[in-house]
Amino acid sequence: MEEALNQIKELSYALDTFYFLVCGALVMWMAAGFAMLEAGMVRAKNTAEILTKNIALYAIACTMYLLVGYNIMYGDSINGYIPGLSFLLGEENSLDSVLGGGEDAPYYSARSDFFFQVVFVATAMSIVSGAVAERMKLWAFLAFAVVMTSIIYPVQGFWKWGGGFLDEAGFMDFAGSGVVHLAGAAAALAGVLLLGARKGKYGPKGEIHPIPGANMPLATLGTFILWLGWFGFNGGSELKLSDVGEANAVAQVFVNTNAAAAGGVIAALITARLLFGKVDLTMALNGALAGLVAITAEPLAPTGFVATIVGAMGGVLVVFAIVGLDKLKIDDPVGAISVHGVVGMWGLIAVAFTNADATLTAQLLGLVTILAWVFLASLLVWFVIKLTMGLRVSQEDEYQGVDLSECGMEAYPEFTGGKQ
Repeated sequence: MEEALNQIKELSYALDTFYFLVCGALVMWMAAGFAMLEAGMVRAKNTAEILTKNIALYAIACTMYLLVGYNIMYGDSINGYIPGLSFLLGEENSLDSVLGGGEDAPYYSARSDFFFQVVFVATAMSIVSGAVAERMKLWAFLAFAVVMTSIIYPVQGFWKWGGGFLDEAGFMDFAGSGVVHLAGAAAALAGVLLLGARKGKYGPKGEIHPIPGANMPLATLGTFILWLGWFGFNGGSELKLSDVGEANAVAQVFVNTNAAAAGGVIAALITARLLFGKVDLTMALNGALAGLVAITAEPLAPTGFVATIVGAMGGVLVVFAIVGLDKLKIDDPVGAISVHGVVGMWGLIAVAFTNADATLTAQLLGLVTILAWVFLASLLVWFVIKLTMGLRVSQEDEYQGVDLSECGMEAYPEFTGGKQ
């Protein structure tokens, strides 16, 4: 009998570990989604540089989180406010700990947990790259990525997911509307404020000049890739699959995630039609992402219909947010601050209305804490980088395109006059 029970435990452990790893791989594929979305939304002369940013930030995030970030977020802490400091990964779970640990026994590999978490920090950093596109120095951006992924993100992650004071206060964030998306948007906003708008974006009398992206098919592909990856993002955050209750929960998370994205698209299309008189593809794409961000804080508790409404509210909000930020002359080429920041806040607040165990007070505490910490810490880091390295390319390089000045190559040379 004991041998049979041990075999069941081992099988469950293997199944949950495998599920965790597959979901992590889906989230890693979101890096491709961000790269394609951003490459489509910038001008042709800045495409190679934005692609370089995306692959480089992923590598930096993986390395820095391995060295120190993961341990800050999930290691031994001094108290609920101050995380501990240690380096590299600890021991893997032993067979004895899995079989003899009782109710506290680990039910998935420690390495699978690291892998799942590391692709989340890369997602947060990907949010920043699109918002500062077309005018920031590549190495200034990468320098910020080192600090963001090793310290800024892990500290606020510890406060919630590492058992810190936000978790103790009852703040709920199932898969990261705040911890991942709002954090990335807050870091992006700090950078954009110091960086300034692209040349020609705003006129002297407050005019707003649209700067269309070079490749809408690519942007649409990126959105669909992100939509697919989000099933791993939210589904994997259930952490377990190997019993009937958890399997049903994972299925509900998948259904709600998909429903919210669909609601976001429909609502953004209708809102854009009412405001502009025409259907706007970029608003539809951002509507899908807004729906996904909105449901990420609580993708399990709502019904499918309620999840659709939560996503639809995100789709409405993102259109008004993009228009509003433009009026404030905050230049965000891909709408990242609106999608992940404004709608991330809505997602956190929505939990108070979809989960009976959540309180609006706790949700607002988490929202304000994450926003304040990441924005202020990022603002300091961006400012130091501005003083030492400089943030912005020269006016000539911006006019010619950062592909040539930062990367020495073009993404579409046959269309821009380069040698074939």
